[in-house]
Amino acid sequence: QVQLVEFGGGMVQAGGSLRLSCALIGRTFSGYVMAWFRQAPGKEREYVASITWNDGSTDYGDSVKGRFTISRDNAKSTVYLQMNSLKSEDTAVYYCAADRLVTLGWLESQEYDYWGQGTLVTVSS
Repeated sequence: QVQLVEFGGGMVQAGGSLRLSCALIGRTFSGYVMAWFRQAPGKEREYVASITWNDGSTDYGDSVKGRFTISRDNAKSTVYLQMNSLKSEDTAVYYCAADRLVTLGWLESQEYDYWGQGTLVTVSS
């Protein structure tokens, strides 16, 4: 059974940092694209960043470029999202997602097969 389990959400002041982790359980993710999405109250799910499992190529949404960094640790089967210079508008539930057929930077969340349960990030101003 495939599971994606997120860790690391919490509350932080504007300007601060948080690191989210997504543990990948149940299969090898070779050939997959891993992504982070987020959803704020009353808003649609928004693409944040993605990474290819095999070579670590990355892509970012415009709203987080230069502030967030996605990475992976193949040995630990974990994907990370380092979030710096956080703003109040970054407040959202953050989800980890995976799919074998999408390409890097795929924005449509409905195309991803596997999802984590989400972790809440709250940025206070």
